[in-house]
Amino acid sequence: MSAKRDYYEILGLDKKATDASIKKAYRKLAKKYHPDSNPNDKEAEKRFKEVTEAYNVLSDKEKKKLYDQFGHAGLDPNGPFANGGAYGTSGNYTGAGGSRNSYAYRSPDGTYQEFHFEGGDMNDIFGDMFGDIFHHTHSGSSAGARSGFGNGFGNGFSGQNYKQKGEDLHTEIDVSFHDAAFGCDKVIHLTNPSTGQTQSLQVHIPAGIDDGKSVRLKGKGHPGIGGGPAGDLFLKVHIQNSTAFTRKGLDIYTTKRVPFTTAALGGEALVSTLDGQVLCKVRPGTQSGSKIRLKGKGIVSMQNPSVHGDLYVTIQIDVPKNLSPEAQKKLKEFEACCNKNSRYQSSKAS
Repeated sequence: MSAKRDYYEILGLDKKATDASIKKAYRKLAKKYHPDSNPNDKEAEKRFKEVTEAYNVLSDKEKKKLYDQFGHAGLDPNGPFANGGAYGTSGNYTGAGGSRNSYAYRSPDGTYQEFHFEGGDMNDIFGDMFGDIFHHTHSGSSAGARSGFGNGFGNGFSGQNYKQKGEDLHTEIDVSFHDAAFGCDKVIHLTNPSTGQTQSLQVHIPAGIDDGKSVRLKGKGHPGIGGGPAGDLFLKVHIQNSTAFTRKGLDIYTTKRVPFTTAALGGEALVSTLDGQVLCKVRPGTQSGSKIRLKGKGIVSMQNPSVHGDLYVTIQIDVPKNLSPEAQKKLKEFEACCNKNSRYQSSKAS
């Protein structure tokens, strides 16, 4: 049987390749040799399998560590790293190249194989390697425990006490504009697709949460492995649109229509806010599209409850549609007065 090619060579990389470059190289070669792009091409099919096998190893943290230290032998299912362990001996000797270490093991079929490592201490090498295996991360965090270790590797090892955090769950929820602004409690129902069982959970939506943000429910994800902690549930919040307000960060915006006379002469307008209606002062000569700022009438900050955004009121002027004859007469008098005043100001300026 011919020796397997080096995984880095297959992907056209060196051993200093980053995770990103490994992924990039795989995507390029997988696309090039994919069977769909090369029908009935046995050589392309062979290359596709090679690059996929190489990527599966080099993209996996633990497999890559074993491969980088021990080559293909580190991935041998009958080797010293397979579950169930092996009977082995270790020792060291000194050659022309300096201090070396050796490790021999007997696989389940009774055959022997020996590995040699340049420099370092065997306990350090295997201790570091298996420390990573038993404490690798999954979905953000994990817990590990060693089990079944005798003196060295004489008794092999077992994963019976291995603990791992369960996977996180992700789901979504819709809330009203008002509930997002002030906070609320919601009851959600989660169904396990494998068992069909439904679980009800009460969730608190914090005041001031923005659209697209998530609420984390600790320990409400998938159960852990080997007694490890359960994963978390992340609830992505979608805020429904409001007919009265729009939101930008902590600030909110609304519009208010006022009569022509109020805009011209000044006065007050009743404006809706999140807390109810308030009287807002309109200055004489207010133009359509101008904004009035109501400080502190916006959204509360999730980080600091004492901080609020502002409410901006855009003024829109109502133009009367059906005027009585008397109103039309008065409006014409107003127009004539404005024209006369305009001519007076022009003559004065000249």
